[in-house]
Amino acid sequence: MTYNFDADRWFELRRQRLLARRQAGELDDRALAEALERLERELDAMQDRLDGSFQVGFLAARGDEPR
Repeated sequence: MTYNFDADRWFELRRQRLLARRQAGELDDRALAEALERLERELDAMQDRLDGSFQVGFLAARGDEPR
């Protein structure tokens, strides 16, 4: 099974949704800024959880060698 999750696309779709909500008047500038900060923290946390186990070939860990 292949896992093709694109974190940058995930982030951009959510960012665009927040901008559209601001345009529609659902969010003020402060609420937008706070929501964007939360979104960036979510992206950072998501990327921190990536363990690199998808790497193959010379990038993959070999036996007891440190990563």
